[in-house]
Amino acid sequence: MSELKIAVTHAEAREDRTVTTGTKAWELFKDDPSVIAARVNGELKDLSYELADGDLVESVAIDSKDGRDILRHSTAHVLAQAVQQLFPQAKLGIGPPVQDGFYYDFDVDVPFVPEDLVKLESAMRKIIKANQRFSRRVTTDAEALEELRDEPYKVELIGLKGGGSGAEEAAEGASVEVGGGELTIYDNIDRNGEVAWKDLCRGPHLPTTKRIPAFKLMRSAAAYWRGDEKNKQLQRIYGTAWESQEALDAHLHRIEEAERRDHRKLGRELDLFSFPDEIGSGLPVFHPKGGVIKREMEDYVRRRHIEEGFSYVGTPHITKDGVFHTSGHLPYYADTMFPPMEFEGSNYQLKAMNCPMHNLIFSSRGRSYRELPLRLFEFGHVYRYEKSGVIHGLTRVRGFAQDDSHSYCTKEQAPAEVKHLLDFMLSVLKDFGLNDFYLELSTRDDAKKDKFVGSDEDWATATAVLEQVGAESGLELVPDPGGAAFYGPKISVQAKDAIGRTWQMGTVQYDFNQPARFGLEYVAADGSKQQPVMIHSAKFGSIERFFGVLVEHYAGAFPPWLAPVQVQAIPVADAFTDYLYEVADRLKRAGIRVEVDESADRFQKKIRNAQLQKVPFMLIAGGEDVEKGAVSFRYRDGRQDNGVPVDEAIARIVEAVESHAQV
Repeated sequence: MSELKIAVTHAEAREDRTVTTGTKAWELFKDDPSVIAARVNGELKDLSYELADGDLVESVAIDSKDGRDILRHSTAHVLAQAVQQLFPQAKLGIGPPVQDGFYYDFDVDVPFVPEDLVKLESAMRKIIKANQRFSRRVTTDAEALEELRDEPYKVELIGLKGGGSGAEEAAEGASVEVGGGELTIYDNIDRNGEVAWKDLCRGPHLPTTKRIPAFKLMRSAAAYWRGDEKNKQLQRIYGTAWESQEALDAHLHRIEEAERRDHRKLGRELDLFSFPDEIGSGLPVFHPKGGVIKREMEDYVRRRHIEEGFSYVGTPHITKDGVFHTSGHLPYYADTMFPPMEFEGSNYQLKAMNCPMHNLIFSSRGRSYRELPLRLFEFGHVYRYEKSGVIHGLTRVRGFAQDDSHSYCTKEQAPAEVKHLLDFMLSVLKDFGLNDFYLELSTRDDAKKDKFVGSDEDWATATAVLEQVGAESGLELVPDPGGAAFYGPKISVQAKDAIGRTWQMGTVQYDFNQPARFGLEYVAADGSKQQPVMIHSAKFGSIERFFGVLVEHYAGAFPPWLAPVQVQAIPVADAFTDYLYEVADRLKRAGIRVEVDESADRFQKKIRNAQLQKVPFMLIAGGEDVEKGAVSFRYRDGRQDNGVPVDEAIARIVEAVESHAQV
């Protein structure tokens, strides 16, 4: 046996090792049960992978991102095996890992019901306990077609892949690339060495089924094969798997908490907004209480833009489609725009973005370098066609308002302007109580240059500026290859809410495309005409989406400055109502939103109602309070201070509102 020299990275420590021919990856990490796979020369491999001379080998722990994906993908295979045990006629679709879980699609005669999931979980536990071994083997198209001839969807994938593997690339909404790679099948080998089940798959997988520590099936739903509504509707089972029972329990608790915070549910309960069928899907209307929050958001961000040097502008909701041809959005963005309207011999489009109109404002007269950076801002209402299946409350709508800005500057000014916009955006998030975030840098996919416009040099310059500013921010900068807009790269802020979920918020985008297409120019100091750089930015992203995120972040219990009703005045008995109206009048004169509850409900019910409506402060008055010119000051969390003088109570409330306190 000859010696092989390899490099091994484990638990962040790296060492050079000498092993013999035939050494498997598992032998390097056999003393660490948390290692379930290896990354060899940058590619994920099973622990059964045989090492070669010069390999760079890195351990993959089960609680890492890659490790969890492998765990979940393996659990999806166990699910599919259980389905075909209990429902032998079921045909296999695909079963990839997804965020926090996995799914698998099946063609069955009768849709799954909750009782089926209970039975499937029991069957899965038996498969896991049986300690079946995941075994990878390479095959040919012809062999796989013969072996899987009774699985029509797998046969289709073999044809689509043209000799490649990785059926999971056919996941919903994804295209299947033709050609390339080995075709592989994974066998589940039982203790007798027999094949208990098999699936077409790229892998990698856990060593055995017994390495699945904790899982749960969540629900079933209908899903079109390969995400195309022209294809047959299959049954999809969703599940989750984690590296420990404690991690699974924590995940299930987060789901319960997310359901409690669901902005659609709270929007109804707090009477904030609705989606009338008569208007159409994805088109929200804000009720008076929601309107208060929306107005506060708009007033805040309008004031901040003016303070940051922006000029407020306004543009219409529809336009002749020529401006979108000029900007390049047609045809690059056509799939997300509503169909055109034809009248007076022209096609008009509902506005899907504001930037083309801002370009027309810039070009409405001559510009000098002394005006730059020229910053334009508006609450631009835009309309984008989203498929009904992806519309989700306020966070994915068809009509929304952006706090949209465009900065026109010289190339030399661009880095400072990007930094200015990023700092502005982060300060907005902090003012709204979002303090945990990282940055994502979306760049061009160089393998698909036809989907992007501009020269390699322009893209390199723009990307370098964003990358430098992002790095200098001190925040984590996560790459997002291929996620750029067609006209330029972007930085997006990914903010975490109160229960740790990540939301994409505002963006900063570097655009060298539209200034050229619109012929934008300014007169430079030497008298020459130069083309400006255009920097797009939206601080909220969209007001509707930001609103929905805030509802869930605060679970509807908004800080006092945003709360629709800031104070609920509650008399102990009817005799004290007039007294509280006098207090309420003083609060209103101080700019506080206050209501007096003079309903027929009992006193305790009135307190309960105010708590359910998540009002920050309650002022309660009885006979002793009236005699002393005081109130009982009750907070939303149930704390109460009795005998607080009215002047002090008003001062407390005003200070909490004006300071944007997170009470």
